[in-house]
Amino acid sequence: MAPQEAAQEPAHTPRRSKITPERAQEFYAAVLDMLRESGYEALTMEGVASRTRCGKSTLYRQWGSKPELVVAALHGTRRVLLSHIDTGTLAGDLREAARAIGAGSGRDTPLMHALSHAALQSPELLCALREALIAPEIAAIEAMVRRGTERGEIPADTPAAEFVSVQLMGVMRARPLLEGKYADEAYLTRFMESAVLPALGLDASAPQ
Repeated sequence: MAPQEAAQEPAHTPRRSKITPERAQEFYAAVLDMLRESGYEALTMEGVASRTRCGKSTLYRQWGSKPELVVAALHGTRRVLLSHIDTGTLAGDLREAARAIGAGSGRDTPLMHALSHAALQSPELLCALREALIAPEIAAIEAMVRRGTERGEIPADTPAAEFVSVQLMGVMRARPLLEGKYADEAYLTRFMESAVLPALGLDASAPQ
């Protein structure tokens, strides 16, 4: 195939669904790993093809372009870390949330940083990033706060209640920029005990 024909292939080759779900997950894992390593701008379809040992035409037939492949990878690997947490108390739930978010910070923070700039220029990519990494965790944290309010642990009009998810997600992204370190489990637990729980009027002492 001539180089000119290869360059035109993404626009003219019809898509086919010949990739197995297992193989698709291999592509998605490679895409996300490469994003963490080098960022969005450095990611290429050629690079993904080389790492996954497939033809570039296979990727173009299935996904059409780099943005579409990244969006598919985000949706295809979507997971929820916090929805299962329900300790029976708001303080317990939030402590567990801090531990879970911190444990995944080395994986999730580089990915969010890699995609942030590109996502602001692409509504589809921004939507996928929010749906895959951000919205599920925010919804889970808000559910924890809502349960705590319903149990009477905090008043319904507690001013700090609406900022809990912003605090946790924000500090995860901010610490690498400010200190060059991930907001790991130990750091987020200290942050929860020192800032979030006191703001909600909850006992910040570690549970026995």
